[in-house]
Amino acid sequence: MRGHSDDQSKMFFYFSPEDRVPDDHSLRPIKRDVDAVLQALSPELGKLYSKTGRPSIPPERLLKASLLIALYSVRSDRQFCEQLDYNILFRWFLDMSLEEKTLDQSNFSRLRERLLDTDIAKRFFQEVVGLADKRGLLSSDHFTVDGTLIEAWASHKSFRPKGDDGSPPDQGGDVNYRGEKRKNDTHQSTTDPDAKMMRKGKGKEAKLSFGGHALMENRNGMLVGLAITDATLTETEAAKSLVEERLSQGFHFKTLGGDKGYHCKDFVAFLRQHGIAPHIARIEGRKTPGLDRRTTRHEGYRISQIVRKRVEEIFGWGKQIGGLRKTRLRGTARNEIAGYLVGAAFNLMRMTRLTW
Repeated sequence: MRGHSDDQSKMFFYFSPEDRVPDDHSLRPIKRDVDAVLQALSPELGKLYSKTGRPSIPPERLLKASLLIALYSVRSDRQFCEQLDYNILFRWFLDMSLEEKTLDQSNFSRLRERLLDTDIAKRFFQEVVGLADKRGLLSSDHFTVDGTLIEAWASHKSFRPKGDDGSPPDQGGDVNYRGEKRKNDTHQSTTDPDAKMMRKGKGKEAKLSFGGHALMENRNGMLVGLAITDATLTETEAAKSLVEERLSQGFHFKTLGGDKGYHCKDFVAFLRQHGIAPHIARIEGRKTPGLDRRTTRHEGYRISQIVRKRVEEIFGWGKQIGGLRKTRLRGTARNEIAGYLVGAAFNLMRMTRLTW
């Protein structure tokens, strides 16, 4: 018998978002982990707000919303707020009833301003890493480091001489900088002063960018260290900071893999000083004390060279899914907050795939 649609909508509906989310949905274990992490951070979040005045949007809800933006590749805070108005799954994840009003994009901006002078975003990321460690998902010996460039939300036209004494825009708004030598020492973006003009390699286009650096453990490809820096900071200097930070937290490095960008005397000597075997890809013809046949002849070196390429999956996910291909925020500090949240989202997704 053919069915017919009923155009007369009902007046009352009796169901909750919990009933509409399947028991085997991948967001369920992620939600449990996130709620546990936020419970641990609750005292720190409470210090950001006054004890009097009108209640604000709970910061836990905004942090969870930021994870959804990364996990579901939502283009902007504004678009997320629009989707939240009708997306039952998002409302369930944020513990919102069907009657509650959606969020406003300004809520996210205000939260980021509150987080600027704190390390809560970093703590959030580290708590997620701690969960993975408690479940035995992290290698305690073998790691990989790598770096990339994250394109800034600024155009070439905004890269003006410091003091703005260059040629003014024409009637169409275009700036003619042909023949003008533009360097980071003499020029600065008027849109995002923290962004620097850099290129990834020879023959590549120079763009206003930030530096992104990742430290990966080799067993399951989990992200254990992350830094968003000035694009002019070298990969080796950023890697030193990541390694030293993890050593201070009790990590025990036996090997550290990396591409040819890390093959230099200073960095290899740094690793040897800390008792870490440098499983760095070698540049032909370059002789470096501490990185020779005594290291490269071992099977472990060959394995590290194979596994180290998995760090590109982290960058690929962060840029293609997490929204870091071209940042939507201005300034190193704000982008670092976004980077930690995207990194936490990656680890939560990865843990779900490994344990569920």
